[in-house]
Amino acid sequence: MTETAPTEETSAGNGAADTDGAREHRKPALHLRISTQMYAGIAVPLLLTLAASVIAWISFTRVGEAEKEVTQGAIPELDAALGVAEASNRLVAGGPRLTASSPDDYEDVVAGIAEARGEFETQLDLLWNRGTGAMWLGQMRSDAAQLNSNIAAIEAEMPEYFALRRDADALRAEADRVMRGDKEVLGLVDQIVPALDDQLFFLVEGRRHLWTPPAPESIHRSDSEVLLYRRWSALSGDVSQADALLASAFSASESALIEPLRESFESARDRIEINLAGLDEAAGNELRPAVNRLIALGLADGGVFDVMFRSLQIEENQRELLAQNQELGVALVGEIESLVGAVQADVDAATSASAQAVSTGRLLLVVISVVGIVGALLFSWLFVGKRILSRVAGLSDRMRALAGGDLETPVETGGRDEVAEMADALEQFRQAALEVQRLNLVEELAGQLSERNEQLSQTLADLDRAQDQIVANEKLAALGEVTAGVAHEIRNPLNFVKNFAESSDELLEELLEAIADPEPPDDQADYITEITGDLKENLTRIRGHGDRANRIVESMLMMGRGGGESRPVEINALLDEHAMLSYHSARAQDADFNVTIERDFDPDVGELEVIPQDMGRVFLNLVTNAGYAANERWRDLGGEPGKMVTAGDGDSTPYFPTIWLSTQRTDESAVIKVRDNGTGIPPDVVQRIFEPFFTTKPTNEGTGLGLAMSNDIVRGHGGQISVESEPGEYTEFTVELPLERAAPVEPIESEEPSPAT
Repeated sequence: MTETAPTEETSAGNGAADTDGAREHRKPALHLRISTQMYAGIAVPLLLTLAASVIAWISFTRVGEAEKEVTQGAIPELDAALGVAEASNRLVAGGPRLTASSPDDYEDVVAGIAEARGEFETQLDLLWNRGTGAMWLGQMRSDAAQLNSNIAAIEAEMPEYFALRRDADALRAEADRVMRGDKEVLGLVDQIVPALDDQLFFLVEGRRHLWTPPAPESIHRSDSEVLLYRRWSALSGDVSQADALLASAFSASESALIEPLRESFESARDRIEINLAGLDEAAGNELRPAVNRLIALGLADGGVFDVMFRSLQIEENQRELLAQNQELGVALVGEIESLVGAVQADVDAATSASAQAVSTGRLLLVVISVVGIVGALLFSWLFVGKRILSRVAGLSDRMRALAGGDLETPVETGGRDEVAEMADALEQFRQAALEVQRLNLVEELAGQLSERNEQLSQTLADLDRAQDQIVANEKLAALGEVTAGVAHEIRNPLNFVKNFAESSDELLEELLEAIADPEPPDDQADYITEITGDLKENLTRIRGHGDRANRIVESMLMMGRGGGESRPVEINALLDEHAMLSYHSARAQDADFNVTIERDFDPDVGELEVIPQDMGRVFLNLVTNAGYAANERWRDLGGEPGKMVTAGDGDSTPYFPTIWLSTQRTDESAVIKVRDNGTGIPPDVVQRIFEPFFTTKPTNEGTGLGLAMSNDIVRGHGGQISVESEPGEYTEFTVELPLERAAPVEPIESEEPSPAT
């Protein structure tokens, strides 16, 4: 028994209150029970529902009779009409599938079209047998006959079209072999370009080989040698034009374009013959087989122009037939719609009969429903709402409060029914729970807090280790990316060193011969002075290119070590050097990568006090990102090797991937800018690019640490980095470094991201 506030209970013959404040636990009288009152309230709606069911039964019987008329008459006719529509759509769709088929699936497509044709005839016969659509059936059969005729014409042309495409592929491969050769045969390009370079070298230097003495200027710059160079140059251009004309024929979209290409090819052939005849006999005989083969590929019977003209004619004829098929399909759909309209009239007549029966039943159901709704509302308001729901809602609120931890407020609910019994049980539960809570709460919270602290400590340690490992991997990845570029950068100065060393060796031999002459001529001293001057100039160049290679290696070693000490560094040279490292690294990974680098360096920038390897990593990362964005836009616009693209959006201006590097000295700082005409950065992304691990590149192409590390490095030098970007137009990063380096600035964490880049 639980103590509660005294409550006044009213019942038949008893108006006294419980003097001791205790509630007696006994079942309520039968007429006071909620279940008895609920049963009485439900009985009335049941009687009304029974009356509504009888009325509905009568109405449904009348509707069923009308529905039987529709299902046995109109629906089969509609089904047959829809079958004709579906089969005609399959037949119309067979044309595009046939033109898009390959030799491997051609037979399957033809079989599918034959199946659709048979299905169409079957559905037309069903309509005829139903006795419906006689006035449209004749026109349907006429349209179907024309449709079948068009598809048969396409089927007849497809084997020839497949053969022509195979011939075109073979001719394309042969043209590429004639121009560029393979492992067994040299192509025209491999023969003409070296000969043209050798003739140019002879005109300029007077030598056929490096080791042969130069010929007199009257010989190597004679009119005949100049004319011979011009013929080689013209022959190279004409052969390239002929190759381009063949490529244009392969990519032509209309047969009318083939004849102008053929005429241009014949003109190129005539110029090739004229220039070939002007070469010496040995060179002409060597080039003749490949030239003849190139001309035969274009102009012979079954050549490129013949094959492409016929295949384009077939494609144009097929497009006309497909357009006719589309019109026939539309006509068939219109005829079927007329048929459906006739059937719909029969359906409407049957529907009107059922509507009369439904309207009568609806009126009676509305009356019964209104009576039932009014009675239900009164029952809900007077009994359920006031008698039950308000008390249950109070009890429910108290239970939610208990579940939320409020064990101090007592449970109070009046009455002598089942709800009152539930309130008594809940009060006993509250008192028991309150006691248990007081005993266990402190111990439970202490254990949970200790366990959570251990988990957080372990998670923090794991995150620190993972972050250190990712940063180390990012540095190693950047080092690996520039390795190929470093190799290319070193190869250039080494080639210069080799060439100047060979030239110096020849000059030394000439000097020894001049010194060994017992009777030197009068101008021998000037000759010796000229040779020694050339030797000194060569040695200066060798030393300069050697120093360049050494600087590249030192930069690579410093980048690998990371960190380092600050020292005065020429900013223009550091930016240019790492820009070339980024370019050649990208070229080593992707042979199709190509961007133009424009430089606008302020010579007054001079030297700044920086950590070279760290600042070089910043420049390398900015140029690499710029090249990636410009190359991505070039690819998005359809860029391919050797193919010109435009900027898009109706702009016919040619698009070239370009990076602009500029430096400028102000009164207090040096400003370095890296700008590209790439894809740009969306506004919702630009606010987050300096966040660690945030990247828009694919998963295997970026870690999201490059710009975050660059931001930390620039801030560590007392500078700042910012960005401007227009999506689809450009992105420009700006690095400002103080002329006099102050104490390093530690990165400041804040809730707002740094200014966008």
